[in-house]
Amino acid sequence: MKYKIIATGPLDQIALDLFAPHAEVVVAPDPSEATVNALVADADVMVVRGDSVVTTATLDAAPKLKVIGRCGVGYNNIDIDAATAKRIPVVFTPGAGARAVAEGAIAFMLVLCKHVRYWDTQFKAGNWTSRFNTITGDLEGATLGIVGFGRIGQDVARLARPFDMTLLAHDPYVEPDIAGAHGVKLVALQEIFSMSDFITLHAAVTQSSRGMVTREMLQHVKHGAILVNLARGDLIPDLDAVHEALQDGRLGGVGLDVFYPEPGDHTHPLFEHPNCLTSPHAIGMSKGAMNRIFTWMCRDVIAVLQGQRPEHVVNPRVFE
Repeated sequence: MKYKIIATGPLDQIALDLFAPHAEVVVAPDPSEATVNALVADADVMVVRGDSVVTTATLDAAPKLKVIGRCGVGYNNIDIDAATAKRIPVVFTPGAGARAVAEGAIAFMLVLCKHVRYWDTQFKAGNWTSRFNTITGDLEGATLGIVGFGRIGQDVARLARPFDMTLLAHDPYVEPDIAGAHGVKLVALQEIFSMSDFITLHAAVTQSSRGMVTREMLQHVKHGAILVNLARGDLIPDLDAVHEALQDGRLGGVGLDVFYPEPGDHTHPLFEHPNCLTSPHAIGMSKGAMNRIFTWMCRDVIAVLQGQRPEHVVNPRVFE
């Protein structure tokens, strides 16, 4: 007997191939809650992509559901308490995309401080003399502040080390000896903003971290610092404040891959600024990362279907 999988978005071929011997995959025509809820009555598995939500109503509509597979590390769009109450394990893929996001952080910093887009535009416009009108920045000798020192933050530190940067981090859950092993000094969040030439956000969203980049915090930022957010959009609650800091020079550049809510409002005036670089929550979706994400997720979903314990599960209490 084959199981039935409802996916809230398209799956890569690697996932389809892994699931093929075990299950039939049906991809929802759109990721809305109403559409998904109408499809899950006979589903054994849900695979959750993007921002699709899994609410109590969704779980109530899926009485046969045995496991939820989350493509990625974030699961705040799934009602974990409700899934646990129904003894439905939620498997996810922590660390699968860490290196891709870390590489993206370094890429954003380099593009912004080296004025890559500006120089490309000037050359293609035939403005050779523009080379005398501005000057690029350096990673060498600069201070990098990493907010959130988990897998991604630690990968950023490893990638930044060859640039001879001074490395700071803020993470209330990390011990100083772990940071020290990476050549990183742990400091308070305000010190990250006041001392860093580059600030990159990789913190999880919690009650204490949500909205951490406030208007007040941006008053303390080192003049000309570059701020990059590849974590979650709701770490930065006020794009108006970021825009003001960019306009008056407190920030020398801003890189955003995530927004709140998503999709982001691309009409916001911040995004018209030449020193604002954006991407549609896509930096972590490298070929290698997506292969790992789908492989790990499929492996753990199949493990549950076969009566085994998955390697990465959000709510292990369901197995107790």
